[in-house]
Amino acid sequence: MTQPTSIGPTGIRREIVQLPLFLQLFGVSAVSMLLPSIYGLVVNDHQASRAFLYAGVLGLVAFTLIAIAHAGRKPLDGALGPLLSLLSAFVFLPVFFAIPFLEALPTTRFVNVYFEMVSALTTTGATMFENPARLSNTLHLWRAQVGWMGGLLMWVTASAILAPLHLGGFEVTAQAEPGRPDDRIGTRMGRITPRQRLLRTTQALLPIYTGLTLLLWLLLVIGGETAMVALCHAMSVLATSGISPVGGVDNAQIGVSGEAVMMLFMLFALSRLTFSKDTITATQGGLMTDPEFRIGLLVVIGVPLLLFARHWIGAFEVEVEVDGARALQALWGGLFTVLSFLTTTGFVSEHWSDAQNWSGLRTPGLVLMGLALIGGGVATTAGGVKLLRVFALYQNGVREMDRLVYPNSVSGAGAAGRRLQSNGAFIAWIFFMLFAMSLAGVTLLLTLTGTSFDAAVVMSVATLSTTGPLIEHAADTPIRLIELGLAAKIILSGAMVLGRLETLAIIALMTPNLWRA
Repeated sequence: MTQPTSIGPTGIRREIVQLPLFLQLFGVSAVSMLLPSIYGLVVNDHQASRAFLYAGVLGLVAFTLIAIAHAGRKPLDGALGPLLSLLSAFVFLPVFFAIPFLEALPTTRFVNVYFEMVSALTTTGATMFENPARLSNTLHLWRAQVGWMGGLLMWVTASAILAPLHLGGFEVTAQAEPGRPDDRIGTRMGRITPRQRLLRTTQALLPIYTGLTLLLWLLLVIGGETAMVALCHAMSVLATSGISPVGGVDNAQIGVSGEAVMMLFMLFALSRLTFSKDTITATQGGLMTDPEFRIGLLVVIGVPLLLFARHWIGAFEVEVEVDGARALQALWGGLFTVLSFLTTTGFVSEHWSDAQNWSGLRTPGLVLMGLALIGGGVATTAGGVKLLRVFALYQNGVREMDRLVYPNSVSGAGAAGRRLQSNGAFIAWIFFMLFAMSLAGVTLLLTLTGTSFDAAVVMSVATLSTTGPLIEHAADTPIRLIELGLAAKIILSGAMVLGRLETLAIIALMTPNLWRA
């Protein structure tokens, strides 16, 4: 029998949950515009306040009408439907986000604002507006807020959408094919629809994500930062978006103590075990046995020491007096910046330039690009290739070297190695090749638009790894994104979406056989 439709609060909530994911995200986006509207009203930025209020109200009206039209319809719980909604959100929601932004800043073009919103939602953090003073604090808050919502979206969808489909890094540990649900797990756990999984995951992770953001904001305010800048930086650290209303942490007022606090919260992007154990990547031994976290710490400690040694030798070569305090500042600048780019946040320490001024040697941008390409942990807000895939290739390399010495040996992988499936290294290698092909393709397209090869490589790595600040800090000469042509801006926007969803997910959406599953 058909269940009667309830018109009470419970029935309304059930109808909203049964809406397609994209429409739910559209409704949440409309409601989220009330925050910058209220902030603009408080700081007397009435033009921006009205723009966000009107856009939010119109969005809620449109959402309500669409929800009424969908009332009573039976939702389709396909395997790849939520993944398609996620792709649609990254492509079309920035159009809605750009409307109040453009109304509050009518001196720019729509394509620039659309690029800005795609960059924020994908937690890339690349900006068209190099001078922060051109944007009001209301618009800076909106950029940081969109980035924060994009980070939360990836937190939730990683375990609710990508994990069941064995995508986003989970394909290395899963026993099923990438893009295809594992029927054995579904049989053991019962029938759970994607909407139920999304609701449960959101209820579990939203308080953690919000609480960590507020805690970091409070600590930064106590450290001497203004409330608005502290809130934007707190949102950017948790979302790894690197968005700043003052042009970066190196221009803020927090000092080393504030950077140390931010560094602690960046550790959440190294492994999902730092905040959740809701996926199959969890280990029985805890965080310190997690290969992603251990490799991340190894990189964070090893790379700054190598950079420090390089600058130390450079200081002796130019016969500069070695100052202990200056040397420690240079080492700290390396530690903070390396962790920031490894987690694809992109913040630079205020002491990052001290090492260069101390030794006279400039840190190669290739180092920062390599860190961003490695990326953070699976199912976190970080982008890049992911540490788990790097670990899979490392394990395979060690195993092959063992076989050269002991050809008849049997693999005795530890607890961390047993997390990987038998073809985990092969699948990780396939992803590396797809990533390299994507990098080559985006670079080629950018060069066809008239961009120099060096700038095209930097922008391709920055967008595919979702590390926008690379454009400023990795290039030998400044790259002004606003001076690019229309075609180049569209290519970069597509590259940011591709880098956020990853190539395997896009291929899964293009496979007709998976839609029949």
